[in-house]
Amino acid sequence: MSALLATENLQVALGTRVFCRELDLQLPPGRMLAVLGPNGAGKTTLLHTLAGLRPAEGGRVLLEGKPYADWAGDAAARCRALLLQQQPDHFASTVLETTLVGRHPHLGRWGWEGQSDLKIARASLTALGMEGTDSRDILSLSGGERQRVALAALLTQQPRLFLLDEPLNHLDLHYQVAVLEMFRKLADQGRAIVLVLHDINLAARYADQALLLDGRGGAVCGPVAEVLRGDRLSHAFGHPLRSFTVDGRTMFFPE
Repeated sequence: MSALLATENLQVALGTRVFCRELDLQLPPGRMLAVLGPNGAGKTTLLHTLAGLRPAEGGRVLLEGKPYADWAGDAAARCRALLLQQQPDHFASTVLETTLVGRHPHLGRWGWEGQSDLKIARASLTALGMEGTDSRDILSLSGGERQRVALAALLTQQPRLFLLDEPLNHLDLHYQVAVLEMFRKLADQGRAIVLVLHDINLAARYADQALLLDGRGGAVCGPVAEVLRGDRLSHAFGHPLRSFTVDGRTMFFPE
């Protein structure tokens, strides 16, 4: 199966600090990749590189087999969507207007949203438990509500590849699980998902593949069972972790 997202000998750095070297990655449709690592390990910088927002220091990123330079901007936006870690709101707008931003890559230069776009946006809000909030001011939302609107805008964009920077920010446990279940279902339907997570056990439960950054330029990528091991996690996070099997699932706890 051809990869929706691939990297070849990728090196990601910021100034003199190198976050990963010679990273080869293949992410086909139907797969979910969790990116983990300590604070400052370069997870966001890597994600922005995978999204084509910043150049790689070496190697290349391929979206459906082509470098970003070969993509028109609107075509790339119809293929991949990026959730930023923070959602800056400098101006007031309604929840529905904010969600409809996801339809912009599907509209012509002077196009306006039609009934089908409104239907997609409202269905996305419903999927995130935000139905009935169309007319609310985005500035009046709680952090968790604002995060769910941001996720709804990504659903409205209808990409084949989702790149998610800490999608569980501000969400309580109920919505953390609901969001991960939703993206697991989307992956099973043929989308590809890359998500930065801090919870190792949620990554182990929902992801197929894992990419572990150690903050010192080291990166290990592969199936979850091979990457998420006590020794590797202990090395990356600088604290010993032990693995336990609970109801058939491997879980990790700090010593």
